Amino acid sequence: MSVPRTIEASQRPPGPLTRDQQPAQTSEVGDTPPRTRAWNSVVAVLFLVVAMWAGYTAIGPPPVAIVGGSGVVAFVIWQRSYLRRPVDPSVILPLFLLTVAALDVHMAEEYLARFGPAMSRLFDISWTERSFLLIFAFVGPCLYAVTAIGLYYRIPLAGFLAWFIFIGPGVAEFTHFIFPLLKPALDPTLPAAINATVSSRRLVAEMPNVVRLRNGRNE
Repeated sequence: MSVPRTIEASQRPPGPLTRDQQPAQTSEVGDTPPRTRAWNSVVAVLFLVVAMWAGYTAIGPPPVAIVGGSGVVAFVIWQRSYLRRPVDPSVILPLFLLTVAALDVHMAEEYLARFGPAMSRLFDISWTERSFLLIFAFVGPCLYAVTAIGLYYRIPLAGFLAWFIFIGPGVAEFTHFIFPLLKPALDPTLPAAINATVSSRRLVAEMPNVVRLRNGRNE
């Protein structure tokens, strides 16, 4: 049966193949099997639970609200999109990498502004500069790299991590405009940075005041 095909191939005229003669593309993937969707969903939920627990024990309640809220929204979108059928890497991977690049620039800005200690003063939590760097300068880039590899190979769980990063550090950044309107829990009337022991009995150094100054007075 293979001989006629060989003869036909040898009789094919030289030159590039036309569009009709080109082999069919095999990059399309089908729907994710139900069993794979199930265990990927379990792993995603475990990731959220561990992340919220770690944030609560190391910093305080605010990370639980941020991680939990962003995670739930990301989980719902992921369930209805990438989990069902992984997207072509040429579509989602460049967008994800651009988001990560912009996020890294933003993290540098927050580090210079001492965002972690400022949040410690605002909410009376223990978000030190050290923990800020551990999360966003070391753990974060590892997570971004693993997610990028997963998106390249169309691993369903990578889609959840991508949506978590899109929603969390991306869309949720609007909350930064609310913080200056809140009254700090520690020394709200003192504009200078302070060193103080927070509610978790941990010392946080150089905590700036994020409250807006109007006419030389804190409001």
